Amino acid sequence: MYFLLSQLSIIDVNYISTIFPQMAYNYLSGNKSISLTGCGFQSFLFLSLAGAEALLLTSMAYDRYVAICSPLHYPIRMSKRKCAQMIIGSWIMGSVNSCAHTGYAFQIPYCRSRAISHFFCDIGAMLTLACMDTWKYEYTVFVSVSIFLVVPFIGISYSYGRVLLAVSRMPSTEGRKKAYSTCSTHLTVVTFYYAPFAYTYLHPRSFRSPTEDKILAVFYTILTPMLNPIIYSLRNKEVMGAMRRLIQRIHSVKI
Repeated sequence: MYFLLSQLSIIDVNYISTIFPQMAYNYLSGNKSISLTGCGFQSFLFLSLAGAEALLLTSMAYDRYVAICSPLHYPIRMSKRKCAQMIIGSWIMGSVNSCAHTGYAFQIPYCRSRAISHFFCDIGAMLTLACMDTWKYEYTVFVSVSIFLVVPFIGISYSYGRVLLAVSRMPSTEGRKKAYSTCSTHLTVVTFYYAPFAYTYLHPRSFRSPTEDKILAVFYTILTPMLNPIIYSLRNKEVMGAMRRLIQRIHSVKI
């Protein structure tokens, strides 16, 4: 689990670094532009990291499923080799998907203004500038999002359905609390990440507005990667102990 969490942390750090520095520079300098090469590089990294994180969250759900439902088989079914295969597979599939979408988006003709209503090079926003019918590509986006979001979400839901059933049968109250605590943190992260992402890319573009897309994008590009370390660290006893001591000190301060 800690091996998978370390990879999730790496993805989150790179996720924010892909979008936030350029966005902050554009805002502070007033120069709201980016080179074509920079735009392509940003799109490629964003899609690669997004796909890798979606699959990695599914791997973490499988890890919890094996740990709770098949604890005796855990060393075999979740060995270091198996974890490494999951992580490498997530990165490879995310990168291949990103290459396909980025390559297509940057070879179609654009005949309108090069200004998009977004704070990063989102391919969906770029398609509004295309001077050709992109419905076929939008269909491939729907298929791709289904593979990277819908199918993993079904797998996560099935895993946690089995986990909750197993937890409800545990005789130990302490064991149930620990299992619920472990599952709740991951489900919180999955909800924050999957919900806005799925709504944005599975919702027909004709029913969305640029403002709505930008608000939802803030969740899966900035807020969720920032909140992930906080959400997972709340399960750490040392972190919780430090927070309790801080609260006690605040209450004990005399003015």
